[in-house]
Amino acid sequence: MKRCAIFSLVPCFRLTYHVELGTASSYLPFSLFTRCLAQRLYTSGSTNTRPFPDYSPKKPTIRDAELVHQISTAIKLRRYEPLRRVLKPYEVKFRSEHLIWVLMNIRNDYRLVLDFFDWACLRRDPNLESRCIVIQIAAASKDLKTAHYLIRNFWEKPNLDVSLSYAHFVERLIYTYKDWGSDIHVFDVFFQVLAEAGMLNEARKLFDKLLNYGLVLSVDSCNLYLTRLSNNYDGVGMALKAFSEFPEVGVCWNAASYNIMIHCICRLGKIKEAHLLLLQMELRGFIPDVVSYSTIINGYCHLGELQRVLKLIEEMQVKGLKPNSFTYNSIILLLCETGKVVEAKNVLREMMNQGIIPDNVIYTTLIDGCCKLGNIAAAHKLFKEMQDLNLVPDLITYTAIISGFCQTGKMVEAHKLFYEMLSKGLKPDEVTYTALIDGYCKAGEVKEAFSLHNHMVQVGLTPNVVTYTALADGLCKQGEIDTANELLHEMCQKGLQLNIYTYNSIVNGLCKSGNITQAMKLMEDMIVAGFHPDTYTYTTLMDAYCKSGEMVKAHELLREMLDKGLQPTVVTFNVLMNGFCMSGMLEDGERLLKWMLEKGIIPNATTYNCLMKQHCIRNNMRATTAFYKGMCAQGIVPDSNTYNILIKGHSKARNMKEAWFLHREMVGKGFTLTAASYNALIKGFLKRKKFLEARELFEEMRREGLVAEREIYNFFVDVNFEEGNMETTLELCDEAIEQFLVDKANNRNR
Repeated sequence: MKRCAIFSLVPCFRLTYHVELGTASSYLPFSLFTRCLAQRLYTSGSTNTRPFPDYSPKKPTIRDAELVHQISTAIKLRRYEPLRRVLKPYEVKFRSEHLIWVLMNIRNDYRLVLDFFDWACLRRDPNLESRCIVIQIAAASKDLKTAHYLIRNFWEKPNLDVSLSYAHFVERLIYTYKDWGSDIHVFDVFFQVLAEAGMLNEARKLFDKLLNYGLVLSVDSCNLYLTRLSNNYDGVGMALKAFSEFPEVGVCWNAASYNIMIHCICRLGKIKEAHLLLLQMELRGFIPDVVSYSTIINGYCHLGELQRVLKLIEEMQVKGLKPNSFTYNSIILLLCETGKVVEAKNVLREMMNQGIIPDNVIYTTLIDGCCKLGNIAAAHKLFKEMQDLNLVPDLITYTAIISGFCQTGKMVEAHKLFYEMLSKGLKPDEVTYTALIDGYCKAGEVKEAFSLHNHMVQVGLTPNVVTYTALADGLCKQGEIDTANELLHEMCQKGLQLNIYTYNSIVNGLCKSGNITQAMKLMEDMIVAGFHPDTYTYTTLMDAYCKSGEMVKAHELLREMLDKGLQPTVVTFNVLMNGFCMSGMLEDGERLLKWMLEKGIIPNATTYNCLMKQHCIRNNMRATTAFYKGMCAQGIVPDSNTYNILIKGHSKARNMKEAWFLHREMVGKGFTLTAASYNALIKGFLKRKKFLEARELFEEMRREGLVAEREIYNFFVDVNFEEGNMETTLELCDEAIEQFLVDKANNRNR
């Protein structure tokens, strides 16, 4: 009897859950599948489920029945003719109630049902019952696409009362279910349309209502519901609640469900909780996929936890999962944000070796990372590389590399890229214009900066505080203090508020123009205006005093800064270090470095560069090398300036093996030699009689567009003349004449 009782529930279960039975067993572990089965049997067996109502339409009169019979017979017999021709004799008499009666006669011919419904819709809008009937027939015919369209089309009507329409639609759909389709897919489709339309409260009402009839929607529909909820920050709580409650009534979540919730929890910033759900997912019989891991990795990347990221990647590899483009993008972004751009580029190469094509987002991230480190040559190389891969740079890409050129003072290249961007139909925004304006101001080309400002206004963009700050900074550096003040007054009239960054920028401009007294006075004005000088303010003023050799005043400012509770940064210490080195106080600089290391203040490449440069000037390469090794031991990555200092120093000391090795190493990292470093290397090789190496470097230097010294030109002109290379000889002569005569004329004009 028990066996019979259990099997008596199976038809109900199949009707209720056949959507999942067709798929769940194919991917669920058997124990989990049977648990879901038992849970659903319990749900359907223990709940007082309501039966679906019988369909009882209004009966036609004798005259209506005759007309319905005529229409039904006509369209069946002449099915291959256009309905508008077949039914033309009946158009005048046809009413909306006739539609349902005809559908009863042709319900087994699905194609004819659709054609007739379309014909009826062209005459008058069908009532809700008729629409639901056709939806039921479509679902029963496995044409869910049409069912979806018919439901969505209803909800797209203008001026629809959602609350009232929802109640009527659900009522009609349930009313027509038993006799016109009895296919659960119809409710799945309706639920999906509600979720897609953002009617999430109505979707939840439908889910709960169907439970009264013993129906539970498919996991795919529930996943869509979770996704739509989690896409809206306000809906995250509802998503978490649904994820907890739905299994209690028979929903058996799958791997996709867990991935949705992991993403949802990560959006809340609760990465550890999301990671815990990943572990629970596996314990419950689901194997996390690349999406699961990538979501968690992205979360930890945003937290800057590189070690956890590396451990998760190792876990993925153990499980045979390969990172996808999203995973790589997250890692590259983290590495770039932490200044590990070389490692980020290595990840890009690994990604490409795996056959994954990077997108423009990844390249833009790397380009921006290189620019922030001042390695504009590497950024430009990546920019060209992405174009070679037919990846189209967007506004963000162009803005990143334009900013990079501006920061390094290469305004010709920045200007060229700006107009290239315009020629491709990209419209620069406030950030792009401000980067260029700031670059021109720093380069002393204030007129060009104001020209761009005017153009920016003409195209309808509004300059912001940063734009005005850059312009004021440029004016101050040229000593045009009154004009800068007028500009700031104009800025205030436009409703823009001066901030600490504006004041700091003007202080910086005054210091750069040598007006330290005015800069100190402005700091006093800041306090009166309610702004408290920060670490940047003090560091800027200390830098000015250090460069003017007034180390005592720099020390006084440092003490004042510490007394006010402001913490110096590594830049502050670098300013002092540079001051010591420039003043010949090398021992004080070394003591400062030792004190920094003892206090746990991590120096950067600039800190060491100051000391190494001074030791190179004194021809003390042993001390220079010791500082370089100490720098690397601290895990500090050498920058372009580091390599150029070392190469010039070793070349001058004729340590050409070391100089050549460093040259190759820096090129491998995407850095470029300065003209001074090329000249030093070439002269070093010439003195060592290494003519092939010297010639290779000379040609490389020319390709880079850099100018060699006069004696180097003279040497290679003589060599090529002796070898009989007259064309090259004349070419070098022309270059030398152009470079040195033009430079001489320019110097005379100055």
